[in-house]
Amino acid sequence: MGVVSPFGTDVEQFYDKLCAGTSAVKTIDKFDAEGLPTRIAAQIDGFSAVGFVDKKSERRMDDVVKYTIVSGKSALQDAGLELGSEAFKALDKERCGVLIGSAMGGTSLQTSIENIDKLLKGKRLSPFFVPYTLVNVPGGLLAIDLGFKGPNYAVVTACATGNYCISSAAGHIERGECDVALAGGAEAAVTRAGIAGFNACKALSTRNDEPQRASRPWDKARDGFVMGEGAGVLCLESLEHAQQRNAEIYAEYIGGAYSCDAHHMTEPQPQGEGVARCIGLALNNAGVSAEDVGYLNCHGTSTPAGDMAEVRAIQRAFDHKTDGLVVNSTKSMVGHCLGAAAGVEAVVTVQALRRRKVHPTINLEDPEDGFDLRTPSEVLELPGLEVAGSNSFGFGGHNSCLLFKRFEG
Repeated sequence: MGVVSPFGTDVEQFYDKLCAGTSAVKTIDKFDAEGLPTRIAAQIDGFSAVGFVDKKSERRMDDVVKYTIVSGKSALQDAGLELGSEAFKALDKERCGVLIGSAMGGTSLQTSIENIDKLLKGKRLSPFFVPYTLVNVPGGLLAIDLGFKGPNYAVVTACATGNYCISSAAGHIERGECDVALAGGAEAAVTRAGIAGFNACKALSTRNDEPQRASRPWDKARDGFVMGEGAGVLCLESLEHAQQRNAEIYAEYIGGAYSCDAHHMTEPQPQGEGVARCIGLALNNAGVSAEDVGYLNCHGTSTPAGDMAEVRAIQRAFDHKTDGLVVNSTKSMVGHCLGAAAGVEAVVTVQALRRRKVHPTINLEDPEDGFDLRTPSEVLELPGLEVAGSNSFGFGGHNSCLLFKRFEG
């Protein structure tokens, strides 16, 4: 697995920070946010991809490309397939894929605006403007770097992007088309344009005086999500291929599903009908019952409309039998990473299975009326955890749910 986050790029340290209930939200200082209604975010500071790409390429790359390459190569390294190793050289590159998407595109909104401004002023545009605007380019550049010649594309479903990419990659492996696939999402939208755009949608928290208390899923005082950024990538591999090379297997992907609310461009269906159906389809696809699922990483964005719609959906999908289920929201600490969120939270879900402990949901001080699910306020050991899921939803009514199982080889 590979991750790029405000807590760094080490998956174990990242999960340790979450288990400690550490908030990454702070006052924005990577650009001038003065005059914006929201001036807080879970930003990544001073990121460098040196060591993963050459210095010349690093200078001209947009952050989302850097995040993709670093998380992708880190996932390979974590899987024992580090670039240049004998195991990497032994891979059939025609059977290796890259499915990494982004919600906002292959370049930041700010870069796009700056190039459009140059155009209007009659100035020369960067030759990288068009390529870096394409959503598929970050994953394409990673595939070029690795020499991976199998399926390579980006699924774009807003904040559900990573789950769609992971499930699609798993499908290629299940059909015998791939041995290995890097899958997930990346995003670098903490820019003035990105914050201003979501402010215009009235989607962001404006709790500027208390940054670390701003993201508060399911709390009565929630007032919108906090922007985050980064990347999360899984290295998926067929069981046969992994066992042949004696790989350490962290978890098994057992199934997933999608659905559409067909309700509203940005708002969820209030009763969570589409999400409930999605969870039910995922359970059927995975061949498990609701009672088998011990942990669910929720979408949990800290928005007034979305949080409780998801709760209603979970209760509907589980037929209100949720006593054995634990839920939490990673976004309470690292904010909403948009197109990277599902990838990051898939990493979190697998870590929960590996360690058999789940991180808390912070800032839940006064639960919303009707919130009747179990979520920890401190790290919680779950010694019997075998099956875990991850929900991610996106603007446009896109719903997704993935299910993983602890691997006992």
